[in-house]
This record gives sequence, C-alpha cells and structure tokens, in this order.
Amino acid sequence: MSTPILEARSVSQLFPIRSRQRLFARTVMQRAVDGISVSIHPGEVVALVGESGSGKSTLGRMLLGLLPPSEGSIHFRGEPVAGLSGDAARRFRREVQVVFQDTGASLNPRHTIGQSVALPLQHNLRLPAGEVGRRVDTLLDQVGLAPARFRERLPHELSGGQRQRVGIARALASEPSVIIADEPVSALDVSVRAQVLELLDRLRRQRQLAYLFITHDLGVVRALADRVLVMQGGQLVESGEVDALLTSPQHAYTQRLLAATPVPDPARQAQRLAQALAGRPA
Repeated sequence: MSTPILEARSVSQLFPIRSRQRLFARTVMQRAVDGISVSIHPGEVVALVGESGSGKSTLGRMLLGLLPPSEGSIHFRGEPVAGLSGDAARRFRREVQVVFQDTGASLNPRHTIGQSVALPLQHNLRLPAGEVGRRVDTLLDQVGLAPARFRERLPHELSGGQRQRVGIARALASEPSVIIADEPVSALDVSVRAQVLELLDRLRRQRQLAYLFITHDLGVVRALADRVLVMQGGQLVESGEVDALLTSPQHAYTQRLLAATPVPDPARQAQRLAQALAGRPA
C-alpha cells in the first residue's frame, strides 16, 4: 500500500490519578491508551470503535498533535510529528483537520458562519482578502448551505445538523488530506445523521479524503468505513476489514458491541445479545 498519511506507532497515553490506600494517598499512572498502532492511507475510511472511556478520543487527540504520546510516536507522511517545524509543521496542521461532536461548542458564538469558515482560509492557506469571500461561498455551497442565507448568521441561529455542516466546511477550508471525525453525528437526529453521513461520503469521493471516524455506533461503521479498529480499556482488541469483522467478530467485546446495535426485530436483538453474553458468535 501507499505510505500512510497519518500513523501512530505503539503509542500510549498515561495520566496520573490519586489512589487512596489505608491512611496514605499515592499517585499512580493510568493507561488511557496502551501501545496502539494505527495507519491511515489516502482515501481510506478507518473506524475507531469502542464504548465511552475506551480511549478513542485520547488516541484521536494524539493523532491531531494536540496531545503528545507518553510512549511511541505519531508520524505524518513518514516523518515524526514531534520533529516537524517550519513549513513541514504548517503542512501537518493544514492537512490534518478535525470535525468535533459538539456542534455548539466548536463554533465561536460571536463569529458569523462566514467568519468561522474564513479563518482557516486566511491563516492556513493565506489567501488574499478578495479570494476568501468567494471561497467561503463555494465551501458553504458544497456542504449544502446556501451562502446568501447562511453566511451572515450566528451559530445559535442554526440547527445541530446545519452547525455540523459548518464544521465540515471549516475543516475542508484547509484542503486537508485526512479528517479526524470524533463522534460527528452522535448528537444529531436520525434523519439528519443520515444526511451528514451521505455528505461526508460524497466529499470523500470527490476530494479523495481519508477519515478516522471515531464512533460507538456500528451502524455508522457499516455505512462508511473500509477498516475497523475496536478499542476496549485503552487497548486494541480486534481489527479488520469492515465486512469481515462485522459479519464474523472474533473478540467477545466486539460481539457484545455488535449485539447491542439496534435492529428492527426486538426478538432478534434479544437473541443476538444472549448469544454474545454466552460467548457465541451472533
């Protein structure tokens, strides 16, 4: 395969916690992420799956360069991120973008939608003022927001789905190679969720984008991913191509996640859950 755009090599993240034993308190180190390796190739969608607290978002922050790993290293196009500087560091910040879960908190409430999308055009691409406005309108149009209607609005005037589209437009403004999407549709209604997933898939095909899709929803994984990584307690417990892994999961934790995915028939759902808890494939 081609050289990965983004790669984690045996990364761990340790956090200090206070532990009380008898009369004394001592600090112990907890492994939020424990020796995980991940690679993301051009045009590929990798899903990172696990329950809350499994370490998914911590791994995502390390890949974004927001949190240095306690052990191991992050690599961008084969180069260690920790050693990047100058133009190479700016290229990393431009090509690796993020779409957040919280559509309200991720946008400045005092900035119009146009201003929010314009910032990366000004700072990451350093476009002239005359070009910025035209590019903002193009990006809003690409994510399904009519520029004349939405450009001057504030975030609180938009629905959750519309704000998430703004977040996607802002990420696209830097012309990224890979987007780390951290639970980007979990807070949205089902119908809006489907629209945003369709948008992300269309943009991937049009722009040859790669995604790391952090989620706990295996229904989203089925719709979008090429490969799946399953995390539990900070460790990678199973990985593979999406069809093979979801059809025949080998690890008991993956079986339980799959069994807990809603299905139309409640009786079938109960049967799948009982089989998984008994240690049999669903």
